[in-house]
Amino acid sequence: MTFSILGHCTRTGKAGFCQATSTPAVGWRITDIVPGKGIVTIQAHGDYRRLQLAKKLVELGHTPQKVLNDLCDGDPFFEYRQFAVMDYYGNSAVRTGNKTRSWAGEVVGPGHIATGNVLVGEKVVRSMSEAFLASEKEELEERFMRALEAGRNAGGQEEGQTSAAIVVFGRHEFPLVNLRADVSAEPVGELRRHLDWFKPLISYYEKRTLDPSSVEPKKAYLEKLGLKANPYR
Repeated sequence: MTFSILGHCTRTGKAGFCQATSTPAVGWRITDIVPGKGIVTIQAHGDYRRLQLAKKLVELGHTPQKVLNDLCDGDPFFEYRQFAVMDYYGNSAVRTGNKTRSWAGEVVGPGHIATGNVLVGEKVVRSMSEAFLASEKEELEERFMRALEAGRNAGGQEEGQTSAAIVVFGRHEFPLVNLRADVSAEPVGELRRHLDWFKPLISYYEKRTLDPSSVEPKKAYLEKLGLKANPYR
C-alpha cells in the first residue's frame, strides 16, 4: 500500500527514491539502491528477502528486465506484488501483479519511475511524474520531495499515509540523504520539514566523510548559518 518514485539524475550523478505508505516505517522494507548501478522496489506485498535478492542481481550487472524475470521466477506470490527496477543508464522494468489492490500502476518517464497501489487513481502517479519532470533544474532530493507532495495532493492512498522516506546517493557508496517519518499523522509534511532542515548539512556530511580534517564541528557550521543543532529545542 505505497506510492514511490525511483530516479536517477545524469547531471549530478544522484540516484535514489522517495515514498509514502499507509503502514509504518516504510523506509527500510521495500526499496533500496545499489550505488552506481540501480534502484529496486518490491511493494504492495513486499518481501525483504526478495528485495535482497534483487540487490544481488543488480550488483551482478543483470539488466532490469532480467532482474524482474528472476524475481518472479519461483515466487508463488508475484501476482500480489508491484515491481520496479531501473539502472543508471535509463533502462527500466516494471510489473504490477493482477492481484494487487486497485488503483495500482505506474508511469515510466525519463530518469524515473512513479509507481503505487491502493491509490485514489492514476492521477497520483501521473502527478508525481509531472512534478518530477517540471523540477529538473533542482537537486534530486528536492525533485523527489515535490513528486511525493504532488502524489499526496492528488489524493494519495485511499487509506491515507502513515510513514514516508527519502534516500539519495551521490557518486560515493554512502547516502547523502536518508530521512524518514516512521509514524506520523502527516508523514509527507513531516518529511518535508526534515529535508528542508537537513539540506544545508548534505554537503557538510559528504565532505566530513571523505576528509574529516576539511570541516569544522557541526555545531559551529550550523551556527554560522543561523541554524540550531537540534531544530526541536
